[in-house]
Amino acid sequence: MKIPLIPAIRLGVVPTHLRFVGGLVPDASGQYLRDAAGEIRVVAGMREVCEISPVNPTSIQIPFFPGSDPEQVQELVTGLKALHLEVEFILMLGGVNPMDPADEDAVVAQLLPSLKAAIAHGTRNVSSTSIESWMSTQPRRNGSAFEAAISQNVKVHLRAYHEAGLAGSCIESWNIEFLRPGEFKTFTTLERSWAFVSAANQALGKKFFKQLVDAAHCGDSGLSITDNAALIASIAAADELGSFHASAKTTRGCLSTDDGWIGALLTEMAKTGELRQVFVEVFDHAEPALEALRAIDPGHGIDTRDGRSYNQVVADGLSDITRRLNNLAARGLL
Repeated sequence: MKIPLIPAIRLGVVPTHLRFVGGLVPDASGQYLRDAAGEIRVVAGMREVCEISPVNPTSIQIPFFPGSDPEQVQELVTGLKALHLEVEFILMLGGVNPMDPADEDAVVAQLLPSLKAAIAHGTRNVSSTSIESWMSTQPRRNGSAFEAAISQNVKVHLRAYHEAGLAGSCIESWNIEFLRPGEFKTFTTLERSWAFVSAANQALGKKFFKQLVDAAHCGDSGLSITDNAALIASIAAADELGSFHASAKTTRGCLSTDDGWIGALLTEMAKTGELRQVFVEVFDHAEPALEALRAIDPGHGIDTRDGRSYNQVVADGLSDITRRLNNLAARGLL
């Protein structure tokens, strides 16, 4: 039986459960990997999610890597749109440090193809973790060093904004996501990430950059639910609140392992009146690309499927979030 989504919220998936290696990351020639039938694996995987889910997802955030073949991207986007999914891009960076002025040109060079592709495919929103290098060994930046990191990030992202021609384009917002300690060193909390978003919008002169709230990263950040709730309210009041990732802290697996964070923060997002998009995000506990993350936190390697496939785990997550959203609406919070 299908479950209707009552409130006017776009509900989607970040298909990280389909793996970066062997799924989301194209090969050296920019080609996406395909299944035995010759279909792009990500499209095939999302078709199964849509078929088995009692909820009809309406959107998807696809990690976009520089070097992806344009014809392959066209086929990927076309295949996903055929599933009635609105496609958004997550802009991926690699081997560069956005906080380092010496890497400025290289960072912009990686962001531009992704942003231009987003415009070419009519994307309304993009997201990224492009404020810091993933798994960097650099020390945490505090005080004046933190302010310098924000300043350089503002410079880089505004360069990308102008050089990609985002003004007047189809792109309505750029959502910024922070990562948990270990994955990042400096931008590891909602408060610190918002400091960049606020500074970037001030420099740009409009509220284009938005703060993405990921329940998993908030839960692992060291700030309490109460702290994060207060920040969400403040960010919304400043018109800088973006989309929400329903993802379980530490395990990044089944949403039942979230220890209450998803429900609590989703409710706080709803209370603001600014909740527009929610994405279910699950990771494969044996993903080869995330071995370094399992090394810093073994909890990331726990199998939370309870006998299910990962497509089924995501479908169950869509059902769970739909019930939550419907009940938030019934209680007058949406």
